[in-house]
Amino acid sequence: MANEVEKLCLGVITGAHGIRGAVKVKSFTEDPAQLTSYGALSDEAGKETFNLSIIGQAKGQLIAKIAEVKDRNKAETLKGTELFIARDKLPEADDGEFYHADLVGLKALEEDGEEYGVVKALFNFGAGDILEVHRYDGKSVMLPFSMEVVPSIDIDAGHLIVVPPVEVSERDADVADIEDGSSDGEEVRNG
Repeated sequence: MANEVEKLCLGVITGAHGIRGAVKVKSFTEDPAQLTSYGALSDEAGKETFNLSIIGQAKGQLIAKIAEVKDRNKAETLKGTELFIARDKLPEADDGEFYHADLVGLKALEEDGEEYGVVKALFNFGAGDILEVHRYDGKSVMLPFSMEVVPSIDIDAGHLIVVPPVEVSERDADVADIEDGSSDGEEVRNG
């Protein structure tokens, strides 16, 4: 829709906490406590608005109170609800910093301009950010999101440059050899 406001997911309600309607929230903001500093959050459809008050933290998650939620039963119905904010309410990213949502959908080009794929997602499993790039050959590749692997990002132009690590290139070549029926290994005969 042309007039739909661009939204970013800042967190998700992971469950109820206690009996008075508090909820546990996993925050996706750099500083988890800043989750509420941009104003009221909404569900993905924008139908429900949540005014959260952070009342504590436990096991790496925020504990929050939502004004309209008074008991555990209502809090439990919100489990899995993603919390969104209008993109224009967030501050501009500093030089060299990007919102994950700004990178998803960018074309991934190799240094020579050859199209490599499209950025589908960013993950962080604890050892640093990882780009998931959906290749044009139908495969997905996970690449470290580092200056060596992603030396250039041009959001306005809609692309970034990737220099896949040697291990990824070698693995792709090995898979292609297997799919083509050729390989550097032993010949396999049937019969």
